[in-house]
Amino acid sequence: MNILPAAFREEILHILPVEEANALFQTIESTTAPTSIRLNPSKAQSVVAPSEKVSWFQGGYYLNERPSFTFDPLFHAGLYYVQEASSMFLAQAIRSHLPKEASCVLDLCAAPGGKSTLLRQILPDNTLLVANEFIRNRAQILSENLQKWGNPHVVCTSNAPADFTQLPAVFDAIVADVPCSGEGMFRKDPQSISEWSPQNVSLCIQRQRDIISHAWQALKPNGLLFYSTCTYNREENEQNVAWICKELGGEVLAVPTIEAWGITGNLSQEDFPIYRFFPHKTKGEGFFLAVLRKAASGEHNQEVFIKPNKKEKNKEKPMATPAILKKWLKEEEKFMFKDIKGTFSAIPTIHEPLYQSLTKYLYILHAGIPMACQKGKDLIPQQGLALSTSLSDTAFPYVELSYEKALTYLRKESFQLPEEVSKGFVLATYQGKPLGFLKNLGNRANNLYPNEWKIKSTTLNNPVQVVL
Repeated sequence: MNILPAAFREEILHILPVEEANALFQTIESTTAPTSIRLNPSKAQSVVAPSEKVSWFQGGYYLNERPSFTFDPLFHAGLYYVQEASSMFLAQAIRSHLPKEASCVLDLCAAPGGKSTLLRQILPDNTLLVANEFIRNRAQILSENLQKWGNPHVVCTSNAPADFTQLPAVFDAIVADVPCSGEGMFRKDPQSISEWSPQNVSLCIQRQRDIISHAWQALKPNGLLFYSTCTYNREENEQNVAWICKELGGEVLAVPTIEAWGITGNLSQEDFPIYRFFPHKTKGEGFFLAVLRKAASGEHNQEVFIKPNKKEKNKEKPMATPAILKKWLKEEEKFMFKDIKGTFSAIPTIHEPLYQSLTKYLYILHAGIPMACQKGKDLIPQQGLALSTSLSDTAFPYVELSYEKALTYLRKESFQLPEEVSKGFVLATYQGKPLGFLKNLGNRANNLYPNEWKIKSTTLNNPVQVVL
């Protein structure tokens, strides 16, 4: 049983009627969080595990039991993402308000990647997604998950929110799932209960306002801010929305909903639409969302670009693109090629002006498709290419792996291939889906799966449940 702090109980009793507050406490303390996933429509079409659809997002599913995702090769191949159902409601808000001609969207606090992969799933390809995470080790996880998702219309960055004040008003929308006190995660993550305190709530409020203040300057006039938290209190939610309206000139917009979804509205004295998910009323964890529009005459930087920050500037070397790279892609004429920290990367040409501007000011971890690295005379294909939806079907020979061999590969263990497999670089697949590269030397094969991505656990107590 999760023992809730007395101060938290008191706080909830101030915003909910006693009977409803007690229902929330009982849900947090005595029930298990549901397991939900979201399919990658570019790689998967259906779920075979016993499941129930998420009402507010087509392609979202609740699973009847939680499988060992770590031991499912299709999870590592990017066919689905494990995401709280409540936060999938962001898609409803995006589709309701974001113009189809939007050119650039920022996911400001993006790790581990749930909302970024959701955005990349629903945004048109002519919209560039900039997915950012300040904390570097979390940013690496974000980059990994975006590469697994496989869509090339992405720039992954690792910058502090203050760095975005350097930019002009370039973003049509900013998604800010801000760091919060995490009350909505109490059921799923009991550790968060011990970390909660009224003092921490106060610290979160100031941090959230600082983050939004910095990012607001990079939002276009009439641009949209999708502000969210995974907490319940009014201070981090309604009161922060009211502050954005008063101090920054935001206008709160409504999102169409259906009563059967069980979404809760505004719990403050303020008169504007917001969307709350309580686990005793909706099937998911705690979540809060508000949509705000920046005034057409709002304060923003109208210059093209100010002087670059030399510390954060990405140093790109002039490069001669190896001809073979183009043969590895479908529709290679739609890509330009860049050298990003020693990795040849393919970036959709449609985003060239935006990319050239952003790279002057932001620390880029990866952009588009990380394709290859030069090592001696060899051009080593990269994991991002293996998992990209733009990989040509004829670029590499394939070797289909059994379930046991797929786990061996994902653990980056030593490998031997059948004699009939072609020598050189080979794409390892599981159920026809790419997992990554091997270099077949004949007597053995070098496992090229990224060391930082490998499965570290060696114990599988129960057979893996088939999800897809």
